[in-house]
Amino acid sequence: MSANYIMALDEGSSSARTLIIDPDGEVVGQARQDLEYLFPRPGWVELDPVKLFETQAATMRRAIADAGCSVRDIACAGITTHRETAMIWDRKTGEPVHNAVMWMSKQTDGIIGRWSEEGLDGEIRRRTGLINDSYFSAGKLAWLLENVEGCRERAERGELAAGTVDTWLLWNLTGGRAHTTDHSEASRTMVFNIEDLGWDEQLLSAFGIPLELMPEAVPSDSHFGEVSPEILGAEVPITAVLADQQAGLFGQACFREGMAKNTFGTAGVLTVNSGAEPLYVDGMTTSVAWTAGTTSYELEGVVFHSGQTIQYLRDRLHMIAEASDTEGIARELPDTGGVYFVPAFQGLCAPHWDREAKAAIVGITLETETRHIVRAGLESIAYQTKDNIEALISGGGDIPSLRVDGGAVRNDELCQFQADILGVPVERPHGLERTGLGVAYLAGIAPGLWRDKEDIAKSWTPERIFEPRMSEDRRETLYRGWQTAVQAACLPPVGNTRKVGTN
Repeated sequence: MSANYIMALDEGSSSARTLIIDPDGEVVGQARQDLEYLFPRPGWVELDPVKLFETQAATMRRAIADAGCSVRDIACAGITTHRETAMIWDRKTGEPVHNAVMWMSKQTDGIIGRWSEEGLDGEIRRRTGLINDSYFSAGKLAWLLENVEGCRERAERGELAAGTVDTWLLWNLTGGRAHTTDHSEASRTMVFNIEDLGWDEQLLSAFGIPLELMPEAVPSDSHFGEVSPEILGAEVPITAVLADQQAGLFGQACFREGMAKNTFGTAGVLTVNSGAEPLYVDGMTTSVAWTAGTTSYELEGVVFHSGQTIQYLRDRLHMIAEASDTEGIARELPDTGGVYFVPAFQGLCAPHWDREAKAAIVGITLETETRHIVRAGLESIAYQTKDNIEALISGGGDIPSLRVDGGAVRNDELCQFQADILGVPVERPHGLERTGLGVAYLAGIAPGLWRDKEDIAKSWTPERIFEPRMSEDRRETLYRGWQTAVQAACLPPVGNTRKVGTN
C-alpha cells in the first residue's frame, strides 16, 4: 500500500475527530471523541488544553486503526479547528497557564466594553475586518494576561507562547518545534491585519498583548512541520492548516467569488467567497478564507446556536429523544402555529451583535403544543441563516444558491424550509464531512494527490437540490414574524435602559 492517504484532524467545538481520506475524497477511517466543557462561573466556558490535545491524539490513532492502514500509508496531514478559543502556555514545559477560554465564553465582556469606551471599535473593524466582540480571541488573551498571576510578566520576558487551538495542536504534535498558525485562523483573533497579512502591532499595543506571545502566521498550504514519531510511531508531514469554516468553504469547492456555503454545526456559519480583495458588509465579518498561492477573502455571518438548539430541545427541555426526531415532527405539522423560537442562549451574533439578548419562545397560545415548539426550534436555524443573507444583500451582495453541510442538513425538512425562506436553491452534497475534507483537499495538493483547486471542484456533486416552493407572500409574512420575535429577544429587562440592537 503506497503512502496516498491523508489524515485530517478536525477539532470542533464539541468533539475531536480524525478522518482518513483516500485519493477519491472518500472517508475510509474515522474516530470521534467528545470534548468536556468546563463552566467555572455562569457564562464562562473553558476547556482543559491538555485533555484537548490528548483527546485529538487518541482519535488519530483510532482512525488509523479504523482505516486498516499504518501510519506509513499516510502521505500528509491537515489540521482544521474551531476558531477564536485561545490559551497561553510555557515555552519550555508546554504547561498551560490556565484553561483555554472558549469562543462562546462571556468572561471577557468587561474588557471588550473597555476597548469600546476607548474608541477602538472603528480601528478594529478597519484593520481586522471583525467586530469588537468577546467572541474573538484578543479579549481572551488580554483576560489571561490580566487575571492569571504572573502571566503578563512572564509573557514580557518571552517565557510564554499563545495561540488558538490549531497553534496548540501544532505545538504538541511537533514536540514544541512549531509555534505557528495560518492566515485563516489568525484572521479570527482580532489582532491580525487582513490586508497586510500580519499581526497588527498597533492593536496589540492597545490591547496590552506582547507581540512575543504570538505565533508565526503563514500561508495555509505551508509545511508546518512533522507529527512527532512519539505520537504515531512515524513522522507525518503537516501540509495544511485552515480554520474550520474556511475549510468547509474549501471542501464545498466554493472557489469562485460569490459562491457560498452554510455549515449547520453547534453554531451556524454562512461563509461567502468574496474574492481577492476584502469586502466589508454591515453586520458581517470579513476574514481571510485561505492563502494558497494567492489570498482569497470571505464574508461571514456566525450564529451562536444552530445545531445546539436541537440539543437543547433534547437534553434540557426533553421534547425529543433524538435530534432526528425533529424531521418527523416537522413533517407532521403544516407550520409552527405562529410560534417562533429565538435561541439567543448567549446573546445574538451576526448580524445583530447583541450579547445581552435572551432566548425567547414567542407566540404561544392555548393551542400550542410541544411539536410546535420543536418545529419552531428547527426553523430558527434557517431563519438565522436568512438574517445573514439579508445583511449580505443589503450590502450589495447576492447568493444565487446555497451549498449546505453539517450534521443537521441530513434533515430534509430543514433543507426544504431553508430553500423556502431564502427563495433560492439549497444544494446538499454527497458526503457531509466538508470541513475535514476541505483541509484534506488542501493538504493533498502538496504530495500531488490533487493537482489544483480546479481538480478538486470537479469532484463536487450534489446529492440533492432543494428548490423553493413557498410563495413570496408567505415567505415575507413568516419572516416578518421572525423579525418581531428577534426584537422581543433583544428587549432589555425591566429596569435596564439598554437600547435594543446595541452591544
